[in-house]
Amino acid sequence: MDGFFQHEYIYTAGLYSIVVVAIVVSLAVFELVTKYSTWTEIKKGNIAVALATGGKIFGVANIFRYSILENHSVISMLGWGIYGFVLLIFVYFIFEFLTPGFKVDEELRRDNRAVGLISFILSVALSYIIGASII
Repeated sequence: MDGFFQHEYIYTAGLYSIVVVAIVVSLAVFELVTKYSTWTEIKKGNIAVALATGGKIFGVANIFRYSILENHSVISMLGWGIYGFVLLIFVYFIFEFLTPGFKVDEELRRDNRAVGLISFILSVALSYIIGASII
């Protein structure tokens, strides 16, 4: 069985599966953190929420990309990926803290696309910083 998982196609499919599950779990965690229902808002055509969610998905995937490149075991890759995801959650709270003039969640719910775009860019930009620091 050991040789089976050493096949690069099987290994790739395994990593792919792990990252897909990690993205789903991260979206569930973000759903708990935000004060709006992400998928209800997206279903209504809320572009701001779609941008913010897209940034989160890209950010998590990008962090796992770096984690896969830098780690040679699935356990260490998963550990660094989870740690990077936790740091990405802090981006959400930092954005809220740095904008005392308005509530990010309320603006996203109202389809404020400027806030959605900034949220997207913060998630993506900081995912590169988090990813670059993964060893």
